[in-house]
Amino acid sequence: MDPCSPRLPDDGTVSRHHCMLDINPPEIRIRDFGSLNGTYVNGNKIGQRDKGLSPEEAATLRFPEHDLVDGDEIQLGETVFRVDVHAPAPAPRPATAIMPVGTLSGDDPDAKVRSLIDLAPGGESGLASIAGYELLRTLGRGGMGAVYLVYDPRAERQVALKLMLPKVAAQAEARLRFLQEAAFSATLRHPNIAALYDYGYADGAFFFTLEYCPGGSLDQLLRQRGGTLPVGETVPLIVQALDGLAHAHANTVVHRDLSPHNILLADVPKIADFGLAKSFDQNGLSGLTRTGAAAGKPFFMPRQQVVQFKNADPAVDVWAVAATLYHCLTGAYPRDFTPAKDVWQTVLQSPAVPIRRRDPSIPSPLADVIDHALGERPAIGFQTATDFRQALLAACP
Repeated sequence: MDPCSPRLPDDGTVSRHHCMLDINPPEIRIRDFGSLNGTYVNGNKIGQRDKGLSPEEAATLRFPEHDLVDGDEIQLGETVFRVDVHAPAPAPRPATAIMPVGTLSGDDPDAKVRSLIDLAPGGESGLASIAGYELLRTLGRGGMGAVYLVYDPRAERQVALKLMLPKVAAQAEARLRFLQEAAFSATLRHPNIAALYDYGYADGAFFFTLEYCPGGSLDQLLRQRGGTLPVGETVPLIVQALDGLAHAHANTVVHRDLSPHNILLADVPKIADFGLAKSFDQNGLSGLTRTGAAAGKPFFMPRQQVVQFKNADPAVDVWAVAATLYHCLTGAYPRDFTPAKDVWQTVLQSPAVPIRRRDPSIPSPLADVIDHALGERPAIGFQTATDFRQALLAACP
């Protein structure tokens, strides 16, 4: 999909946050956000707040999402958009596929990873990098696949083997784009970045070999500690993570999905999965539009990333690290997410709650830095990881 930044006429008929178009080609859906004048699909109204309701009151309403197809027309005020969907036909499976069709279940990562490891010594194309691996145990599972601990006899070390299974037929162009992004991540070498050693695609599965971090994730540590960590332990972890983030940004790599789940713990904290989850989703491999993606993503995301979803800049990662620090210290997310309000509306409309309202014991100098980091209007408070790191060190000498 080509980049698109539509601008509507300022005729007073379109609300500031009128609706959301959620596009992950070839899927597209729309939802009204309780607009004053309504959103129409093919002449049918799909959402509008009642007269007398304020935008804040309308935000507590949730209008249903509508899937769109080629030829649909959307009307916002006096402006009409026509939906054009151009989806290539699925490519035929090559006759030289690694395994016959139907041998493995596409949504069974355990069977898939065992098969790939078993097949690798036979010299099958694309699997040479994992030949000889010994599968030890499962490290974690998610909606996109699973991560396994394996032993690499050639390097004589344990590594993490990540398997990502597309939910839709992976077109050659989408596979190439995704693997190109992985190639950028593989160039990153820094003590605070979990190294991506190798990657590939075989028999309908993407696989990645990564540095193994025996301490698990920051998210797991939080659960073990009852949901929060003390300032003296958390700030040094975040400062080191910001070192790794600054290195990635200097090499033009933006993570776009930072949270406690992908800050891993070894002798030092290490950021993992640079761009992989977002790239997997954006290339249509998850089979989900953004609103259908795994729960949790909006909680560490600034509004700038929602507004410019395809063109995230380094500052969105800095905001996400600040949100992670906030969460570690308070056990809460920076914004108040409630069941009564759409999560994406909350990201767009609700600023971060000052951290000392969550926990008055947070030292004031540190609270000021965190609150500034989570600012979003007119811009994110700290534009670079280095600036945020320096401010934290000054606040916590």
